[in-house]
Amino acid sequence: MTVQQFSTKDRILGAAEELFALHGFSGTSLRQVTTRADVNIAAVNYHFGSKDNLVNEVFRRRMDVMSGHRLERLGQALATQPGALEPILAAFVEPALDMAQDRHGGAFIRVIARAYAEKNDGLRKFLSDQYGHVQRDFAKALAGCLPDLTKEALYWRLDFLGGALTYAMADFGLIKRPPGVSEAQHRQRAAQELIRFAAAGLKA
Repeated sequence: MTVQQFSTKDRILGAAEELFALHGFSGTSLRQVTTRADVNIAAVNYHFGSKDNLVNEVFRRRMDVMSGHRLERLGQALATQPGALEPILAAFVEPALDMAQDRHGGAFIRVIARAYAEKNDGLRKFLSDQYGHVQRDFAKALAGCLPDLTKEALYWRLDFLGGALTYAMADFGLIKRPPGVSEAQHRQRAAQELIRFAAAGLKA
């Protein structure tokens, strides 16, 4: 792929991410994307083929990196602290909060919120097909720490953890960053509190 091709594709993805965050998936047209990215519709068709594929690729661009970090951290946790619940939760929570802290990740957090709010069966299938194994790997690891918890109860609680994590990523909470505390320090504290909260909920 040439530099020009990468630049064009990246501009389209960036424009789509910003517009999906602002207007949602159904509320954003390809014409709006091409205008924001300063490309023609042929470029979108060439790189993505359809609006649905563009939506999927917006997610893939962020989720591939985050999922890779999560699985790497999970492997380290299982190797160095087998049977410990909190390191597994840290492997799940911290890469997501790190992405939210990144200056390029802010719009994507709102895109995730849109995915929760809008019913998009195609997107949900794509996410399940591409990243369901990550959830299953974490569920298996957590089940090893919680032998008395049924599979159904575990998945309920993982679902609640996902919602709480999305909320923390969006920084909607009552606890605002105090003066003199860096964004990284604030996110680290958020991760610590969420991990403690999730561990207690999983063990209840």
